[in-house]
Amino acid sequence: MERILVSSCLVGTPVRYDGTGKRSDHHLFARWRDEGRLVPVCPEVRGGLPVPRPPAEIHGGLGGDVLDGRARVLTPDGADVTAHFLTGARHALDQARAHGVRMAILKERSPSCGVARIYDGGFSGTTVPGEGVTTALLERHGIAVFAEDDVDAAAAHLADLERRR
Repeated sequence: MERILVSSCLVGTPVRYDGTGKRSDHHLFARWRDEGRLVPVCPEVRGGLPVPRPPAEIHGGLGGDVLDGRARVLTPDGADVTAHFLTGARHALDQARAHGVRMAILKERSPSCGVARIYDGGFSGTTVPGEGVTTALLERHGIAVFAEDDVDAAAAHLADLERRR
């Protein structure tokens, strides 16, 4: 049975920067949970950040640029939390490897978990195309990553993975 790495907030765990969760109401989440497929992870918390915490955004690039040392993750007051994001991303990858995970469903717009869009780094509420730090690391290691609003595509990928087993 394929396991799925999933942002903890999507299963309702209150780990977001503002102390809330963002539970997905998609019927497949409930089924996958009942089947024991979900491996919840919050890279930011596992990286050592508290809940709640100041928001953070990537400055100077995207998640891959943070991995390569060309961009940083900062809070609105300029505190550099890059090391926390890198540690959390490595933890997520370790969890994926430990559970044989080949796909993930993560929280869009997050500086860790954003899949197709992240905030622009200016704390303006504007999003730009790009991935978060954890997404970039997982993808570099061959793990397919989907956003929480793309569960149907994730389900199709899961079915394909299981057919090829």
